[in-house]
Amino acid sequence: MSEIDFGRTASDYGAFRAGFPEELYERLDKFAIGKAGQSLLDLGTGTGALGRGFALRGCAVTGLDPSDALIEEARRLDGEAGVESDYVTVRAEDTGLADDAFDVVTAGQCWHWFDRARAASEIRRLLKPGGALVIANFNWIPLPGNAAEATERLIERHNPAWAMGNGTGLPREWLADVAVAGFRDIETFSFDVLTPYSHEAWRGRIRASAGVGASLAAGAVERFDDELAELLAARFPEDPLAVLHRCFALVCRAP
Repeated sequence: MSEIDFGRTASDYGAFRAGFPEELYERLDKFAIGKAGQSLLDLGTGTGALGRGFALRGCAVTGLDPSDALIEEARRLDGEAGVESDYVTVRAEDTGLADDAFDVVTAGQCWHWFDRARAASEIRRLLKPGGALVIANFNWIPLPGNAAEATERLIERHNPAWAMGNGTGLPREWLADVAVAGFRDIETFSFDVLTPYSHEAWRGRIRASAGVGASLAAGAVERFDDELAELLAARFPEDPLAVLHRCFALVCRAP
């Protein structure tokens, strides 16, 4: 697969990717995560969706991403939401930020893109003693015959190098990442959500994915999008679609 660059999809990314559900924030509140006044660093922030939810709860949020285009979109969306976060264009593995600077570090929809061992070590440095790390995902779940499964097969036809399909949304190997880095009090939880997407929004969501807009040439993206529109009209005419998603979170503490 070609080099992944989500900056190429910044507009679709900001417009069509569903943010994390409110239930995630409610569950994290029980871990004393997301309290007003906490200093929070959101790694791989993209368009700021996860961090924005914490900013709305009164956290002092810094978002970090290597893409200027995504950070520009994050600032625009912050303005619409009436919040303001700080942003830094840098990679998660070597942030250059101060030691012991944050109460909470989050990584939403991005841990699999990092050099995970280096990122975990950097997070240990950035967190205050006893500070919390949250690694979260919100993924569509392909099941036989559903729209997500059909979409994945179409991505594979247009981009044979894409190998991220057939996911369960339960990346258990991440527990080892944080344990090896010395984090403690490791817990996980998950829950399923039916997320409504209009046909237009689902097409935009898929254009903003790694296998399509972030890696294919512009003409190939257009051809894919046309075929996805035909597939949805023929096989999944209900509009909006109810797309099964699974939200997964790992919570742990720095010693």
